[in-house]
Amino acid sequence: MSFEFIQKLPTPKEIKEKYPVPREALEIKEQKDMELRDIFMGKDDRFIVIVGPCSADNKESVLEYVRKLGKLNKELEDKLFIIPRIYTNKPRTTGEGYKGMLHQPDPHKEPDTLKGLISIRDLHIKAVIEGGMICADEMLYPENYRYLSDILGYVAVGARSVENQQHRLTVSGMEIPAGMKNPTSGDFSIMLNSVYAGQLGHNFIYRGWDVTTDGNELAHAIVRGSVNKYGMCYPNYHYEDLAKLYEMYIEKELDNPSCIVDANHANSGKHYKEQIRIVKEVLHSRSISEDLNKFVKGVMIESYIEEGAQKIGDNEVFGKSITDPCLGWEDTEMLLREIAKRV
Repeated sequence: MSFEFIQKLPTPKEIKEKYPVPREALEIKEQKDMELRDIFMGKDDRFIVIVGPCSADNKESVLEYVRKLGKLNKELEDKLFIIPRIYTNKPRTTGEGYKGMLHQPDPHKEPDTLKGLISIRDLHIKAVIEGGMICADEMLYPENYRYLSDILGYVAVGARSVENQQHRLTVSGMEIPAGMKNPTSGDFSIMLNSVYAGQLGHNFIYRGWDVTTDGNELAHAIVRGSVNKYGMCYPNYHYEDLAKLYEMYIEKELDNPSCIVDANHANSGKHYKEQIRIVKEVLHSRSISEDLNKFVKGVMIESYIEEGAQKIGDNEVFGKSITDPCLGWEDTEMLLREIAKRV
């Protein structure tokens, strides 16, 4: 057999009933969802910062990071709308490597998807309560979105997934903002086609059901740089790139023109310290263009407690990434304060 069926997993409904979202978290989510919607609808001019580890690899260190972020958020929330980045499943370029807490709740042990589902739900719930903010995750597997649909505040669709039909159609049934990244080729038209599809209503098969959706008016673009046929990285966060994307957005007559700039990945060439400079350039571009000031709603930053990255092993540093390298907390705090001063 090419497939070994290990165990039948509970349905999202069963998981939600067994591990319900506490009232405290529901109240935070309801309020923050409305605030974030207003930002994308142009009714609130706060700047969005989606910030956190490359991968949520350790529950304790992620929650410690979220608590630090929540404390800082209380100081800056009149200028910024901070969203902790808690990515619990990771796309891997070659298929090798740590695939996230969904697969391995403990990176040192064998994969256990059932434990992973329970663990990521618990993490997202605790993060909302302890940080007082709604959180973001990547939708790597569209069929798994329902396991977290009652607690997530923001969803990103990655560069390798954005052309996939099921991802686009699933986004159309969400009630929260969904960012569609440009593909690794950097093609803006593909990204905007995905945004368009996400904003339309559809009929399709989802988790064994015949479903219809109304469309998600909060679907939007995320620029993350590109990679050419030789594997070289090219940025797309410069003024000219953002101005052209805005022009294409208007031509396509999409709802609520919005863009988030991912400061890492191909935009930084995975040189994580470059995120600081890139964010500042994006802020400058917004400051000299009224259109871009309204269009560029925020940035994504990869950040953790300790800077850099490490291998999975016996002597791991608490709060240091085991996937791509991240900014450390000291640089993160300084950068967030700088953003708040300049928006």
